[in-house]
Amino acid sequence: MQRSVSAELTLTVVDRARLAFMVAVAGGATRERLHLTVNEAPVEAAELTDAGGSRIHVVEAGPGTVSLSYAATVDGHHPSPARSDVELLEYLRPSRYCESDRLGPTAAAEFAGLEGAPLLDAVSSWVGTRLAYVPGSSQPTDGAVRTLLARQGVCRDYAHLVVALLRALDVPARLAAVYAPGLDPMDFHAVAEAYIEDAWQVVDATTLAPRSTLLRISTGRDAADTAFLSSYGGLVSLESVEVTAVADELPDDDVTTLVELR
Repeated sequence: MQRSVSAELTLTVVDRARLAFMVAVAGGATRERLHLTVNEAPVEAAELTDAGGSRIHVVEAGPGTVSLSYAATVDGHHPSPARSDVELLEYLRPSRYCESDRLGPTAAAEFAGLEGAPLLDAVSSWVGTRLAYVPGSSQPTDGAVRTLLARQGVCRDYAHLVVALLRALDVPARLAAVYAPGLDPMDFHAVAEAYIEDAWQVVDATTLAPRSTLLRISTGRDAADTAFLSSYGGLVSLESVEVTAVADELPDDDVTTLVELR
């Protein structure tokens, strides 16, 4: 499978700020280009890699207009990163947007006796049928509990609720930001991953794109670790975002089968 992705971001920076972008494909690509400008002048970004393999491009910029252009093509599939016992413990804990400690009674009542692939199928279906996908319906600070009460959200809200329910059942779970060929409308996408059968398996309760085509950008406890843009020090306004993701095939996705993100 060949997948081609791109991201175009335009920002207005009022005061000098430190910008951290996470838009690059984790693990690199067959072909790749990242171009940053400040007031139309090219600048070089420092590339960092976090413990989960996410690539972060950092630049000091402003005041003025900052533009980022990224494009990558990936041929075939990357092997999944090796897991560690430390990360399995980390992804069992409650986090800012995945309050698994508050959802324990709900998880126990709804999914008692299930484990492995049937559990992932049940949680995905339960979340998918109880939430309505409504663009713009959630706030950046909403977590899994708020999402469940509101009964609506966008992809990150679905993923947060899946992660929180699984952690409440002692299943390591985490959030991944991805490029998603087949997604409509096109944007950055968020899915959950659960560690069962000695591998990280994708759970996407939105069912908006085939899981086998997804391309990892970043991985973390929740959206706090996987934002495509973070800014520090100055006032920053995001003026525009344009994302594309295509694959040379869009297979059907049987939600009852296990799929790894590669």
